Amino acid sequence: MADLFSGEFMAVFMEEWNKEPDLADALSKIDFNSTIGYGFDGEDDPKGVLVIENGKAVKGEAFSGQELNWDLRCSEDQWKKWISKPPGMMGLGMAYTSRKIKFKVGDYGAMVKEPRMAGPFIKSFSVMGRV
Repeated sequence: MADLFSGEFMAVFMEEWNKEPDLADALSKIDFNSTIGYGFDGEDDPKGVLVIENGKAVKGEAFSGQELNWDLRCSEDQWKKWISKPPGMMGLGMAYTSRKIKFKVGDYGAMVKEPRMAGPFIKSFSVMGRV
């Protein structure tokens, strides 16, 4: 496996994202567009970025100063745990309240209250595990 959230990792994550109907197709139905950063808690910048247009990932690359709509942070151990065993809604909620996952940019509360976004967000963890 490539280094977590490296350019190589993000390029494969992009491909896997687009293969998953419960993610790409579901988000295209709500015209979801976003630039999502993924990184490690305590670091200034995310490591990798996924650019989503109409639900489909169009770029997966290393972070290079892109403006982000979402910036998700966890410890490396937490990311690896979720990659091997993706969280459900309850697990993710507990991780958020205990600050194991942080949203440096983006509104977690608004996202989980919108089922058309929450389901695909949860699915993204299992897709990440395919990289």
